[in-house]
Amino acid sequence: MDDGNRRSKVRRLYDACDAGTGLPTLAQIRWLQDILDGMEAADVGIGADAGGGEGERSSSSSSSDDEASPTAAARRLLSTRGFTRITYVHIHECEDFSMGVFCFPAGATLPLHDHPRMVVLSKLLYGSMRQFLRLGHRAALRHKEGRFSQGCCRGRPAGGAVQGVGAVPRSGGNIHTLTAVTPCALLDVHAPPYAEDLGRSSTYFSDMPVPALPGYAVLEEAELPEDFRVVGAPYVGPELLVDVDWYD
Repeated sequence: MDDGNRRSKVRRLYDACDAGTGLPTLAQIRWLQDILDGMEAADVGIGADAGGGEGERSSSSSSSDDEASPTAAARRLLSTRGFTRITYVHIHECEDFSMGVFCFPAGATLPLHDHPRMVVLSKLLYGSMRQFLRLGHRAALRHKEGRFSQGCCRGRPAGGAVQGVGAVPRSGGNIHTLTAVTPCALLDVHAPPYAEDLGRSSTYFSDMPVPALPGYAVLEEAELPEDFRVVGAPYVGPELLVDVDWYD
């Protein structure tokens, strides 16, 4: 068996992200989308709301069977049952990209926000989620065959169920909100990651419809709701050993 078949899927995702620096090219984005397409919740140590507690062994038939070993068979899965707030599972972050999973209880919403000068790739690991986009003047996103592709629609909102893999472009059309229809988990790759000192800090918005222009809205910067909070949970998926030479 070659090394490629022995690597965990999260390791394959890391290696693909680590293959370049700066903003990914279109070819790299498609490569990453293909890898994300093949990933399931158990591949990143998430129990897909199956119950039980952190550290429970799972008999899931996830496609993670590419790690056919006693260690893989006994892998711990983080149960998301009982989560009452959006919970972030941090996997990795470096200068060029970050990887992590947002676990949503049903009805939870990430407020309208942006991703300045960033490309964001996401995979819905389980559950159902709705995305609402406030589209910029140059670019838009539309749902097509389980992915999001670029289109053109000046300033108009678009909403739809999230399925499969999505991509948020680095400029224009990257202001969106996410709402969990059912308990769900979203694997996110940010390239590059948030960095306030480099001008990549998220801004939150409120939107006010324009009565004379149906489908249009005026966006205003806004503070986060006082009761909004994202909590953290440990990553218990396949071990990811990396060489760290700059990032603390």
